[in-house]
Amino acid sequence: MLVDAVTDYAIYMLDPTGIVSSWNPGARRFKGYEEAEIIGQHFSRFYTDEDRATELPRRALETAEREGKFESEGWRVHKDGSRFWAFVIIDPIRDNAGKLVGFAKVTRDLTERREAEAELRRNQEQFRLLVQGVTDYAIYLLNPEGLVSSWNAGAERIKGYFPEEIIGRHFSLFYTDGDREAGLPGVALETARREWRYEREAQRVRKDGTTFWAHVVLDAIHDTEGALIGFAKITRDITERKTAEEKLERTREALVQSQKMEAIGHLTGGVAHDFNNLLMAIQGSLELLKRRLPVSDVQLHQFLDNAMQGAQRGAALTQRMLAFARRQDLTLQTVDVTELIHGMADLLQSSLGAGIQIETRFSLGLPKVAADANQLELAILNLSMNARDAMPKGGSIIISARERKVTDEAGLKPGSYLCLSVKDTGVGMDEQTLRRAIEPFYTTKGVGKGTGLGLPMVLGMAEQSGGRLYLKSKPGEGTIAEICLPVALAEEREDEDRQVTPAAARVTRPLRIVSADDDPLVAFNTLAMLEDLGHTVFSAGSGAEALSLISEKGGIDLLITDQAMPGMTGSELVAEVYRQWPNLPVIIATGYAELPEGPARSVPRLAKPFFEQDLADAIAGIARLSDKAG
Repeated sequence: MLVDAVTDYAIYMLDPTGIVSSWNPGARRFKGYEEAEIIGQHFSRFYTDEDRATELPRRALETAEREGKFESEGWRVHKDGSRFWAFVIIDPIRDNAGKLVGFAKVTRDLTERREAEAELRRNQEQFRLLVQGVTDYAIYLLNPEGLVSSWNAGAERIKGYFPEEIIGRHFSLFYTDGDREAGLPGVALETARREWRYEREAQRVRKDGTTFWAHVVLDAIHDTEGALIGFAKITRDITERKTAEEKLERTREALVQSQKMEAIGHLTGGVAHDFNNLLMAIQGSLELLKRRLPVSDVQLHQFLDNAMQGAQRGAALTQRMLAFARRQDLTLQTVDVTELIHGMADLLQSSLGAGIQIETRFSLGLPKVAADANQLELAILNLSMNARDAMPKGGSIIISARERKVTDEAGLKPGSYLCLSVKDTGVGMDEQTLRRAIEPFYTTKGVGKGTGLGLPMVLGMAEQSGGRLYLKSKPGEGTIAEICLPVALAEEREDEDRQVTPAAARVTRPLRIVSADDDPLVAFNTLAMLEDLGHTVFSAGSGAEALSLISEKGGIDLLITDQAMPGMTGSELVAEVYRQWPNLPVIIATGYAELPEGPARSVPRLAKPFFEQDLADAIAGIARLSDKAG
């Protein structure tokens, strides 16, 4: 009854020769034979042709008789000829005397299990091929102690080790010395053990000792009962991504810095312009007052001289601010840098002191540059003074120049440039100080020892001239400041008609002048100066009022106008004057360098703040031009 009840196993008897002598329902279900069809038949018919050809049925019975048991897995055949995978056990049956009377044969159909195992093997092989085929990721296994137990092609490519070189070694080998000393490999394993996962971006080390940026994921692997059996580690080389991110960050920082400097430049330019007007009122009033004081009152003259010197220092400060804001009035001309430096050698030496040695290195045949000679001289003096201050115990300054060709560089147009450098042997600057060095009002010289406008002025002059300022410095290695200016395209002859008339020149006749300025303080001083020079003056507070005065008064010889006025700018006033009175001379008095396109670009300019002598010289130059035209 027990045997007949079993349907998952084929259980049947064979006689000593292998003839089937019993058949249970399980055998009928597996094999497909009814009991009447199979009893009396040899059990070899269940074997494949290949197994019968090798006499496997006979050998199975002999093994069972000899060894007491035969056990194997293999293909067997259904009645319909189809195959199934079977697990077979053959046991010999003996009587009480030990005589062989037959065999008990138990067969189990393992086809589904074998197919599942085969599918698992196929999946494992596919996974192995997949892991081995991945070359962009290092994928490998660690045992619970952190020893490498597998190694894929990606790990070999990224880390540089062959499998036989690394399997069995501890994964901390991939960490930097500093990370190993800090115990980070152990932290990674412990975190993955505790939280089942560890993820980080850090530098790792290749076999050749070079480092790379890696994105690391470490996953804990547990068996079905939850016991830790190891770790799966995936590493990706993200050096290119990190490099791109760092480059993007530097670009972003440069953009922010550029925007900040531009904003500061606008603010500085506006402040300098307003401050110029204030200085104009102070300076002009002091000068007029001094002219009216008795010569005998020496003490009052000393007070006035002191006040005027303060005003002049303020004017120099505003010029530096305007230089940084690229709004100073540059007179570009052809400059021989070699001659310029040699010409100011005595000035440099006396300004820097005996503890500083000055050395010049200029090769023959250096081209001339297009620059404002006075501003370039001031820039060199500023750089030299900075170099001196960086060498409190003395040292040497090397001033040199080289020609440079530019094809593609941010901030410079393609062409030829002359690069003038000032190199010192001072304390140098760290990276943070170097980045801030060109910011206006930033100084390392202490309170009262520097305005923080020297380098910004040089930067503004260089960029306004179409060039660029470069700074290179390291702590303890000194500093190199290099101004690159565009090479003059051709020798330009000085236009004598545009030169400022020497102080000796004077206007021999009084003129009828309209003076336009919206600032009452400046307007009052300008009026007083012009009257002091003997001219008849009509003061206007706006461009529209100036046009009315020219039309009403008639016989106007000259218009002097400010540029920044509400309603109508000086440039717009000039354009309208030239439309109605094309022969009327005009002078624009302004602290700004830039003027919009139009007739005002060719008008003589008088830089604010100015002295009465500057005003007289400008008027003399206009009169001289008028006389020539007449």
